[in-house]
Amino acid sequence: MTNMPRAKQAVPAEVNVAYLRENLPRLLKEVEKGKTVVVSRYRKPVAVISPAPHTEGSARRFGAGKGRVRIIDPHAFDPMTDEEVDAFLEGRY
Repeated sequence: MTNMPRAKQAVPAEVNVAYLRENLPRLLKEVEKGKTVVVSRYRKPVAVISPAPHTEGSARRFGAGKGRVRIIDPHAFDPMTDEEVDAFLEGRY
């Protein structure tokens, strides 16, 4: 017997609950690709799994947070002096 790769099985458009339980991750991947799956119980449709509507978020404007951030130490971003670097490397800073 040869080890040939198995062909991917097509996901049916209508599945029963038992099939859904066993194959939920694979079904969700198909739904992400745009497919709609109908879940049925005793051959009666009970649910529809379809892709979520894609909503565009509002674009962020540059400078929208102006005035919301306060820098307490105005020298916080100044370069360190040689003494401060030595103290930092030695764990004293």
